[in-house]
Amino acid sequence: MIDILSMNFAELNKYMEELGEKSFRAQQIFRWLHKSYVPDFGDMTNISKNLRERLAGECEIRLPKIMQVQQSRKDGTRKYLMKLSDGELVESVLMEYEHGLSACISSQVGCAMGCAFCASTVGGLVRSLFASEMVGQIYTMTEDIGKRISSVVVMGIGEPLDNYENLLRFIELITDDKGYDLSGRGITVSTCGLCDRIDEMSELSLPITLAVSLHASNQQKREKIMPVARRYDMDRLLATCRNYFEKTGRRLTFEYALIAGENDSERDAVSLASILKDMHAHVNLIPVNPARENMRAPDKASVCVFRERLMRLGVNATVRRTLGSDIDGACGQLRRKNI
Repeated sequence: MIDILSMNFAELNKYMEELGEKSFRAQQIFRWLHKSYVPDFGDMTNISKNLRERLAGECEIRLPKIMQVQQSRKDGTRKYLMKLSDGELVESVLMEYEHGLSACISSQVGCAMGCAFCASTVGGLVRSLFASEMVGQIYTMTEDIGKRISSVVVMGIGEPLDNYENLLRFIELITDDKGYDLSGRGITVSTCGLCDRIDEMSELSLPITLAVSLHASNQQKREKIMPVARRYDMDRLLATCRNYFEKTGRRLTFEYALIAGENDSERDAVSLASILKDMHAHVNLIPVNPARENMRAPDKASVCVFRERLMRLGVNATVRRTLGSDIDGACGQLRRKNI
């Protein structure tokens, strides 16, 4: 069956031509899929019955189905457990800020990266998501909440750059002005640092924010926390990030999960500032969330001291607001699981 929700507009237009249909049919169907989020071809009331039947026989609309919604009593954050067309499960999170609704979506079922503090790696990688399953998380949450989502972080389960082609297609689909029309500046893609893929993205000059999970200020500590550091060492990663900034002009964000007794000392702050001070970067400090038993966050005072040290040393830094921790919906807590 054809995954019609993953088709970009040009592909859908070509498909209509192959079926002997007028070109305006592509625009009608694209709007049904990416503005109305219809789950069934029978709902496309302005196209002929014959075409609807033809589409139903050849294509499928891979919208995820909501299996469970948990809402935080602390901050209203909603965590969705969604079932994909093959029965696999992923989690997505919807957060409300002053500037609007922000969605955190998954890019894979499970994850192969093995980061020490992250629950998403438990059980390893099952498969990557199709672009339809990525936009489908946005559309499903939009329909459920009845409000438009204004920003998206691809920071849920999985490593987005390990699903590179589908990630690019997702960005193309969600930003198409004939569909959802999300601003590219409202998209953040988080990566543990797959340098080859970052180099490829630098050639595209996408108007997105790239967030690189650093979590340590030297190679030895990063290897301990993030196995990917054995594949791409710190020098290579920083050189890649500098190249990305030079080519795109887009400021990078470096994510730094603060782990008590591991990477939160004064020496760590000084070392981090020394490697990032010429990067025109922003550091997003994340007090590690309870996902693994051997990882705990520093207290609030220690987090503030760490941030202040970075700021004094010339590095722009903020502390990420923790949302949804009481429903295991915060950073590093999402995982592939059954109800």
